[in-house]
Amino acid sequence: MKINCIAIDDEPLALDIIKDYCSKVEFLNLLTTFDNAIESIEYIRSNKVDLIFLDIQMEELTGIQLLNALKYRPFVIFTTAYERYAIQGFELDVVDYMLKPISFERFIKGVNKVFERVQLDVGGAKPETSKTKPAEASFFFVKTETRMERIENNDVLYVEGMGDYWRIVTKTRRIMTLMNAKKLEEILHEPQFCRVHKSFFIALDKIESIERNRIKIGDQYIPVSETYHKAFFDLVERKKLA
Repeated sequence: MKINCIAIDDEPLALDIIKDYCSKVEFLNLLTTFDNAIESIEYIRSNKVDLIFLDIQMEELTGIQLLNALKYRPFVIFTTAYERYAIQGFELDVVDYMLKPISFERFIKGVNKVFERVQLDVGGAKPETSKTKPAEASFFFVKTETRMERIENNDVLYVEGMGDYWRIVTKTRRIMTLMNAKKLEEILHEPQFCRVHKSFFIALDKIESIERNRIKIGDQYIPVSETYHKAFFDLVERKKLA
């Protein structure tokens, strides 16, 4: 299976790096490159493009403006020198967000995500013509102190409310972030996550056991409140977790 891709960047060196990296990956077919976003629009509309490597800061039309101009979008990997657009990238459902300078190892990690999504797409169809809902992002960003932290969905064990803050507990770290519950619910939802208490969201695939109204994940016992009791146990029954 070949993934047809294009690269859009106003830096010639950046385009040369993408060309070189693509030539080393068997499943990538780099169709062409563009040094500005405007020239790429008609090409994207008229050709089978599965993936765009897209810079953000460009003259005349930015990468974000380009995406907003497309009715149907191929998969997108942002390639940029700026961290501050990470949240917008998440909201635009880009597959990955690579910070320059991009190493080949980091490049491989990003394109492998696209490969997995294309495999899941019916017949490997181009997202432009697909009528199905876009694939869910496999990661999200949260603000902690002065940084934006990237968190992989599969790493999350559970999230615990602590006053105005939420503590995101992953396999390797604990991250504190200030976020309202509604926004968190938009990120942590079925089929991977479930809210079981006003102060707890859990990753369903990390449940080790359920005993009455308590869930065990690692060393943590998490209560199931009356408010979320029925919805959670209905989900357990559907998934045959118990």
